[in-house]
Amino acid sequence: MTESASSSSTTAAAPGSATFANAAADFAVGFGEDKSWQDLANCLGVDPDLFFPERGASTREAKEVCRGCVVRDDCLEYALANGEKFGIWGGMSERERRRIRRQRALARAAAASARTSATA
Repeated sequence: MTESASSSSTTAAAPGSATFANAAADFAVGFGEDKSWQDLANCLGVDPDLFFPERGASTREAKEVCRGCVVRDDCLEYALANGEKFGIWGGMSERERRRIRRQRALARAAAASARTSATA
């Protein structure tokens, strides 16, 4: 999801979520001032509502836009780093991002445990 795509609507994306305009501002902050990579995003100019489907609705079309996007990893990492709870980011749903966060947390815990064991 790019700033241009997300700034075309200022309505709430989902109950309790930030507006697209707020998400765009957060997006820019998350990656500093250099936002030139956003210009390469497949979602540039696509209706942002596609990336925030109603509960239970298909995410297939949004994920198809993300497929093959050259900045897909950047988008996904932004969503993971900023705890995005709604929408499709980097081609992944909320549930898929939760799974990645959980896996990364387990890996960090295992690494910390290994370091602690090695120093003891």
